[in-house]
Amino acid sequence: MPNLANILTLSRIAAIPLIAGLLFLESPIFRWSALILFVIACVTDFFDGYIARRMAQVSKLGRFLDPIADKLVVGAILMALVATQQISGWSVLPALIIMCREIMVSGLREYLAELKVGVPVSMLAKWKTTMQMVALGFLIVGNAGPAWLPVTEIGDGLLWLAAILTVITGYDYLRVGLKHMAGDFTQPR
Repeated sequence: MPNLANILTLSRIAAIPLIAGLLFLESPIFRWSALILFVIACVTDFFDGYIARRMAQVSKLGRFLDPIADKLVVGAILMALVATQQISGWSVLPALIIMCREIMVSGLREYLAELKVGVPVSMLAKWKTTMQMVALGFLIVGNAGPAWLPVTEIGDGLLWLAAILTVITGYDYLRVGLKHMAGDFTQPR
């Protein structure tokens, strides 16, 4: 049943094509518009969970959609930024690390869910997500930012920091997953 928390999550997913599409338009007004929509999407990430807990609207749909919405936003924006060469050269590497980690963690969560093993989100993983969002915000604005501020360089640096946190938190998830998989290796197939 739809509730406010789920509507916020769905709105975040619905905003992805619009944000990504704006990145392909050259005018600074489109970059800033994409940033505004991106910030709104990021804010809904906080509020959907807060509202769900506060108003007792926690649902299976919400628990399913929220992490997917986060990964879709990050993945789509990374892809659009690479496609528009806002992320280029060596900075594609942290984007690739982030994408690979998100796919790996999604697969691990699916595998562990079949075993009825939950993996709670760590505080470091929340910081990782925040770092990714801030980095992407700078990169979305890119050259449309103020001339006195090295916006793209700040975004690139934050993207590398986010990639480092991504590797650390990805390893944490992998370690938990491998511990549960170890039993599969000793069982005959």
